[in-house]
Amino acid sequence: MLDIRYKSILTVALPMMLSGFIQSVISITDAAFLSRFSKLAYDASGSAGLWYITMYMVFIGLGDGAQIGMAQKVGEKNTKGFVAVFQSNFLILLVAAAILTILVQLCMPSLMGYLVTNRELAQAEQSFLEIRSYSFWAATITISIQASYLAVGKTTLVLIASLITAVSNIILDYFLVFGIGPFPRLGLEGAAIASTAAEFLAMLFLLSTLIGGKLRKQYPIWKESLISKLQLKENLIIGVPLLFQGMVALSIWTIFFIWIEQMGGDNLTVSLNIRYIYFLAFIPIWGFAAATKTYIAQYYGAKQFDQLPVIQRRMQLLTVSFLILTFHGAILYPEALIRLVSDQAEHVRKSAQILRIVSGSILIYGIGSVYFQTISGIGKTRITFLVECLSTSLYIISAYLFIKVWNWPIQWVWLVEYVYFITMGLGSFSYLKWINRTKEKIEYG
Repeated sequence: MLDIRYKSILTVALPMMLSGFIQSVISITDAAFLSRFSKLAYDASGSAGLWYITMYMVFIGLGDGAQIGMAQKVGEKNTKGFVAVFQSNFLILLVAAAILTILVQLCMPSLMGYLVTNRELAQAEQSFLEIRSYSFWAATITISIQASYLAVGKTTLVLIASLITAVSNIILDYFLVFGIGPFPRLGLEGAAIASTAAEFLAMLFLLSTLIGGKLRKQYPIWKESLISKLQLKENLIIGVPLLFQGMVALSIWTIFFIWIEQMGGDNLTVSLNIRYIYFLAFIPIWGFAAATKTYIAQYYGAKQFDQLPVIQRRMQLLTVSFLILTFHGAILYPEALIRLVSDQAEHVRKSAQILRIVSGSILIYGIGSVYFQTISGIGKTRITFLVECLSTSLYIISAYLFIKVWNWPIQWVWLVEYVYFITMGLGSFSYLKWINRTKEKIEYG
């Protein structure tokens, strides 16, 4: 089992933070290339990227569920149980990849034409999504292996895979977007091809590490089939709420951006700038979130309940410290951050104003996310789904009032982020306090 000293926590979390940083670099690189190619390509990649991430949350949610299940088996010292969770997760992800590919290829054109008012933008988004949908098949292998590594705390290999994705994506973007050398000038489609090819390269790396690594010897994943209806059901019970949780959150955010596009003017472009830079703030949050799930699940599986509050406090302290370290620029020099993705002076000015306004919500998220991930780590994913539904419901109601009813300026519309993060944090904390009052052997400070 993993040690809960600060040094050990950082050993697990830092590679995940660097992995998150690299993923942000990928998004910022795509944005930087496409913003210099055309405004249409930039807007289309940003909007279609939200659709893609929303669908990709199917894999993330199921993978997180498998990570929790495998981490609990590590705490229980149940080798066969670990393998059964892995194999069942892989089968479920294969089915998900097939369904989502069909959805993008056959159903998305009509939906995009209905939701997006700009016809040219709608066509560009669909073109981007059709190419990106092939990444779902790479995700089947990548997420399965990644979940197993996270469950045992082997986060360095996940970091290396992210690094492969980032480096190859940047190189391919350079050649394919603008048509350098013998390559054609593909613009938006070039960025989509670059990202997809980069994800397949990372998948091949992770597969090679699993085939030739120590984990396969410790947990004989392919020695015998341990898939059963009961195990599939257990995987789905934990994973499906996380799947819908992620999809609900990102689909609501997608609707938010659709409403911003309908506001007209440069509001969508300005907001997409925030979206790209926003993910820099999520780097420490998501890194410690992944660590929290693993630590809580392992110690919960080992029935060491007295250590759970200690894990929480240390994760919160580290999350806030790293947020101050990595995202202080949102207050002190937001213009410099925005210029990473946009060089239009007016867009930089408006985006920097929004970034200052929303920066406080990130600190709230950093503290509340630890409570939220604790609930996931003990396997109560239906509760996290309910908390997510409550938070996103208040979020979208507030967004509707701000945009459609009160017609607020774009900078004040972004106050909806406070609504979401405060609701999520309070909802999670309240549930954990309720567990304590019902005397379920878990004490939360």
